[in-house]
Amino acid sequence: MDFKPVEFEGFKMQAGSNAFTMSPQKWISGTNAIGIISRSGRYGGTFTHRDIAFEFASWISAEFKLYIIKDYQRLKLDENGRLSLGWNLNRTLAKINYRIHTDAIKEKLIPADISPQQQSITYANEADVLMWLYLVKRRTANPDTKGNIRDQASLQQLIILANLESLNAEFIRQDIP
Repeated sequence: MDFKPVEFEGFKMQAGSNAFTMSPQKWISGTNAIGIISRSGRYGGTFTHRDIAFEFASWISAEFKLYIIKDYQRLKLDENGRLSLGWNLNRTLAKINYRIHTDAIKEKLIPADISPQQQSITYANEADVLMWLYLVKRRTANPDTKGNIRDQASLQQLIILANLESLNAEFIRQDIP
């Protein structure tokens, strides 16, 4: 069933006439329209896909159209606000715990007489242990993933990583290998 544009043009040309009437059944049969159903009789009526209903209601009422636009904008702002706030909060939590973790490494694992390059290796080794334990499994499952693994982690993963960093920092301070 393909839409019949020639029939549509005929309806469009007749639409200005005072004698022209259009019913849903006439529209459906004339144009092979989909997304709209019209039944006569008891329990009959015209039913459409919600997108068609919204468009029709918007055409009928400018107030309704404005309501739909404003509500959509409100929902998108609310959604973006909730998502970005949660992600930023957990990313910040992970950053704070990372700092606690690096301070513990500096206090307990890095001797004063080693080079900055050796210090970097010590920090990286400790971070790699936690990253490997938790987040690298994600990288292995998704080898095409680029960039910082933390930035692509879910909120749950960031919380777990932050907790692992806190625990590891405490273990380092207690000289637990």
